[in-house]
Amino acid sequence: MSTRAEFAAARRLVVKIGSSSLTLPGGGINLERLADLVDVIEARVSAGTEVVLVSSGAIATGLPTLGFSTRPKDLHVLQAAASVGQGMLIARYATEFARHGRTVGQILLTADDIGHRTRYRNARSTLVRLLELGVVPIVNENDTVATEEIRFGDNDRLAALVAHVIDADALVLLSDVDGLYDAPPASGNAQLITEVAYGAGLDGVEVGGVGSGIGLGGMVTKVDAARVATASGIPVVLTSASNAAAAIAGESCGTLFHASSEKVATRQLWLVHATRPTGRLVLDAGAVRALVESGSSLLPAGITSVEGDFLAGDVVELVGPDGEPIARGLVNFDSSELPALLGRSTKDLARELGPDYEREVIHRDDLAILRH
Repeated sequence: MSTRAEFAAARRLVVKIGSSSLTLPGGGINLERLADLVDVIEARVSAGTEVVLVSSGAIATGLPTLGFSTRPKDLHVLQAAASVGQGMLIARYATEFARHGRTVGQILLTADDIGHRTRYRNARSTLVRLLELGVVPIVNENDTVATEEIRFGDNDRLAALVAHVIDADALVLLSDVDGLYDAPPASGNAQLITEVAYGAGLDGVEVGGVGSGIGLGGMVTKVDAARVATASGIPVVLTSASNAAAAIAGESCGTLFHASSEKVATRQLWLVHATRPTGRLVLDAGAVRALVESGSSLLPAGITSVEGDFLAGDVVELVGPDGEPIARGLVNFDSSELPALLGRSTKDLARELGPDYEREVIHRDDLAILRH
């Protein structure tokens, strides 16, 4: 079981701070909060820990400059605000870290960068090399080009994926609340949940709400991010930005989400949390059992229909007869090839079409089960 001591001993750490914790209520950077965070991170880096900072705040920083006091809904206005604010935000970080003689590097990502296998590897290589050079990478979603179709949704999830990409030892999520409560803190009778066991449900816990008028995330995104990270063996502490030093030092604060004792394979976690399917394969009940219960590969005999346009190597969603998603995987055939193969054995296909067709539609090593 994870312990808070793992945060104190972490050799590689990801820290995420949200817009509402980093900016002023009407937008613009909270200079004091940012400087305090930099001091906390620099102290840890100076002690020998590699730290990646995932920082929201580009849009919130840029909005006042463009004359907005609240977050507008228009996507292109948000992209414009991100374009203006990201430069201001990274410049402030660079200035504050420079007080300590520390260099920072900016990494802007979209979901496509993590969902595409080659770009996933490139992102990892860049982040790891920056850490090796003693640089503090500052990561944000690339809001200037991201659309609804390719967004992470919130930097909490991005932080969990970054932690997985770089094999971090721990993840700290800094928010404007000091942890997960069993009810909305404003209700007056809410109790702080100090620990959440891996895989434990949160029945009876009101995990709701959205972000502030400036930020995007809420408690739901933080809990989801914790699930992503803990599934890959990375413990998570969720607490307020004012508790940053205590959380990083492994002191008792906020909510500790215990990690799985067995790390999910990189490819499986990538398939489940970092990809967007380009099509669907509908399976019969026998194929569903073979995948879920026996860990088998997907053969053409178990597929009843093909939906969408995709190419070999794309990620597709696998659904049961009821239409419920059960898995994702990297398909070995184009969507145009598959209809002629459905319901047939690989041996028959090999005799008729050649040995290249005696193979799985999706190999089990390229499959990730979504539900059991």
